[in-house]
Amino acid sequence: MDADALAQVRKRVQAGGAERYHAANAAKGKLFARERVALLVDEGSFVEDGLYANSLAEGLPADGVITGAGRIGGRDVCVMANDSTVKAGSWGARTVEKIVRIIERAYQLGVPMIYLVDSAGARITDQVDLFPGRRGAGKIFHTQVKASGAIPQICALFGPSAAGGAYIPAFCDVVAMVEGNASMYLGSDRMVEMVTGEKTTLEAMGGARVHCAESGVGHFLCKTEQDALDVVRTYLSYVPQSWTERPPSASAVEASGADLAALVPASERQAFDMRRYVKGLVDEGSFFEIQALWARELTVGFARLGGEVVGVLGNNSMFKGGVLFVDSADKASRFVQLCDAFNIPLLFLADVPGFMVGSAVEKQGIIRHGAKMITAVSEATVPKICVVVRKAYGAGLYAMAGPGFEPDATIALPTAKIAVMGAEAAVNAVYANKIAAIEDPEARAAFVAERRAEYERDIDIMRLASELVVDAVVEPGELRGELIRRFAAARGKDRSFSRRRHGVTPV
Repeated sequence: MDADALAQVRKRVQAGGAERYHAANAAKGKLFARERVALLVDEGSFVEDGLYANSLAEGLPADGVITGAGRIGGRDVCVMANDSTVKAGSWGARTVEKIVRIIERAYQLGVPMIYLVDSAGARITDQVDLFPGRRGAGKIFHTQVKASGAIPQICALFGPSAAGGAYIPAFCDVVAMVEGNASMYLGSDRMVEMVTGEKTTLEAMGGARVHCAESGVGHFLCKTEQDALDVVRTYLSYVPQSWTERPPSASAVEASGADLAALVPASERQAFDMRRYVKGLVDEGSFFEIQALWARELTVGFARLGGEVVGVLGNNSMFKGGVLFVDSADKASRFVQLCDAFNIPLLFLADVPGFMVGSAVEKQGIIRHGAKMITAVSEATVPKICVVVRKAYGAGLYAMAGPGFEPDATIALPTAKIAVMGAEAAVNAVYANKIAAIEDPEARAAFVAERRAEYERDIDIMRLASELVVDAVVEPGELRGELIRRFAAARGKDRSFSRRRHGVTPV
C-alpha cells in the first residue's frame, strides 16, 4: 500500500461512523470520542494502539474503541474511549481485545487507567467471538479486578453502559456521569418489561441522577462532558500513579479563616453542615467531595492539609442527624479502602450518634454493613487520626476509627463527648421504671436532671483524657496545626497488619 492509500485509510478510520451518527450525538450535546481524548490528554501526547482493528470490515473503524497512552498534566496515563458513532459503541471481538490489552498495559506500567465510556454493550451477532472465551469480555473485568488498588481506575460516562458493559464503571474507583446522557443498566427498559412486566425508562431506571443520588454506583453528577473530563483531571491530582507511590504534594495553602468553634453548635440537637467545617479546616479550596449526593449523612472526599493529601470522613448532622445507615456504611467502607490502597492518610471527623436501629435497617442488614465499615477501618494501615468534633456514641466511635482501632491519635475538642449513648437515652435506659413511678412532674424533672448531670460528669472529656482514652484535647483554632504535625510524624509508620492472605468479608 502506498502512502496516499494509507493516508486515506487512516482518515476514514479516524473519522469514526457515518455523519448522521455524529449529528445525532451533537444534538444531544455529545462530543466525538476522539475529541474527548484530545480534550483530556496533554496536547500531542496521545499514542494510539489498534487504530486499524477491523479496518477491512465495512462500517467498523477501529472496531468502535480508541485505546492508547498519553499524559494528563505531565503524568503518564492509559486511555480507552468508546466510539458511539460505530455501532453505538458496541463491542466486537477486537474491541474486547483492545480493551483488555490497554488495561494490561496500564497495570504493567503502573499508571492510571482512564475509561471514557459510551457503549451499548456486546454485539449479540458476534457473541461467540467476544463473549465466552479466555480473552472474551469476561477478561476485561478480571483484568480490572487484578488492577484494582494497584493503579487508579477512573471512569467518565458520557452515554449508555449497558448489560455486561455496565461493570466497567462498577470496577472503577470513581465514576463521573453526564446528566441527561449517561446511564448504566443490566437490561434495557424493553427487556425489563418483557422479563418482569415493569414499565420504566432508561433514565428512571439507570440515569445519571439515579446512580449518583440513589444507587451510589455513580460518584459525580456532571452537567456537561467538559465537567466530567475536569473531574478526571482533578481526581488524578490527589492520587499517585500507583500503589507503590505517595500522593502528589502541592504548595501549602492557608485555611479559609473560618471560625471552627462557631460552626459547631453546643446543643447536640442542633444540626450543622460538616462540609463547611471541613472547608474551614483544610487548605482553602482543596476539598474535593466524592459522592456528594448519596448517603449524605456521611461526607467523604479528598483535601489537603499543609499541601499534603488526606482523605476525610465526617458525619453530617444536616442529613438524618449524622446517623450511620446501610448506604453510609458502604460509602465509608469503600472510601477507606480506596485511600488505604493509594497511601492517602485518613482523617475522621466524628459527630455520630451511632448506627441506625429499627426493623427496617435490620432487614437491610445494618449489622452486616456496619461490620464491613469497621473491617475497612481496622484494616487501613495508612496514618489515621480520629477527631471527636462533638460526639461519638456507641459503635459510631468504632466506625470512626476510635481508640480501639489503632489510630495514630484520638483527638477531642473541649466540648466533645464519648459514650455508649447520649445522656438522655442513658438515663431513660437505666431509670425508666423509677422515672415513671415519680408522679410529681417537678420532682420527676429534677430527678432526671440530676441523673443526667451525673452521667455528663462520668463522661467528661478531661476524665477520658486522664484515662488515656484520648491523646489530646485541642481548641478548635489549634486543630489544623495539630493535624498537620501529627500526620507528618506518622508518615513513615509500619503498615503491616496481619499474617494472612486476606480477610473474610463480614457476613
